[in-house]
This record gives sequence, C-alpha cells and structure tokens, in this order.
Amino acid sequence: MEIKHHFGVYGVCLQEGKLLCIEKTRGPYQNRFDLPGGSQELGEGLTETLKREVLEETGYTLSRYLNPRIYDVMVQEEGQDFAVHHIMAFYDIVLDLERPQKSLPHEVLDGSNDSANAIWIPLEQITEENASPLVLKLKAELRGFPELDKNSYMNWKVKKRDNGTI
Repeated sequence: MEIKHHFGVYGVCLQEGKLLCIEKTRGPYQNRFDLPGGSQELGEGLTETLKREVLEETGYTLSRYLNPRIYDVMVQEEGQDFAVHHIMAFYDIVLDLERPQKSLPHEVLDGSNDSANAIWIPLEQITEENASPLVLKLKAELRGFPELDKNSYMNWKVKKRDNGTI
C-alpha cells in the first residue's frame, strides 16, 4: 500500500465550551466538522499559513496564537489502495473580535475552498460520526488524555450529505 504525506497547520479556538470548526465540503473529511487550517503555500512560515487559512475558512483574523504542538494520524479511505499520513501542527488561537468577521471569500462560495462555513460546536456534540480525526485528536487532548501516538483510521468512510446537516 502506498503512503502519501500531508502536512497542515490548524487553529484551535475554544470559547465557553464550544470549538470553532469548519464544515468540510470535499475530501476524506467532507460533511464532518474539522479545524480551520490547511496546507502551506510556497514560502510561507507556519504562523503565516495559520493566519491565512483561519481568515479564508472562517472570516476571522487572529489577535494571538500560542502553544504549538504536533500530532499525526493515518487515514485510508474505504476502497482506496493508499493511505494518507496526516501530520498536523495545532496552535491555540485567539480571535480578534474587535474586527468584524469578514464574509468568506469567493473561493469558499464557489467551491474551490473545502470549507462551507465556520460553526461553533459544543464539545459534547463532537463524535466519531460527525468529526474529522483532527477534531477527535483535539477532543482527547482537551479531556486531558492527549493521544501522542499516531492513530490509524483504516477503511475510513467518507460521509455523504444527509438532509442538509452534518
């Protein structure tokens, strides 16, 4: 089996027991809650990627970021002959709420971005059925049991949209 590598930078914003998530529109995590973030562009540093991705996917600018950490998961989509080793850098982020949330860019609205919108999800509503492996990794960390070893999700099922909700 072939292993593909993906590295991404993601923001973690928790307020009043709710996690800032995006609704994925495509890829293996489509129709699930995911963290705002993604891949670096050529020449970008990690925090530059973080700021750009959070703005593109949520409309929020950052006032601070701190507490960087690295996790990884292995995901093999059901029926695929390859797996993706997803390496993720997490940063705790503080939103700049003095600035209004911007409308999501055109790329989001026309489908060229993989985020439908930003949504605040109560932690207790996050499950294996509605969340990406990134969000599940974070939920374990928030419970005080960070899973430092790589998790594997073999035969990962890509969710189809059901009656307009995740």
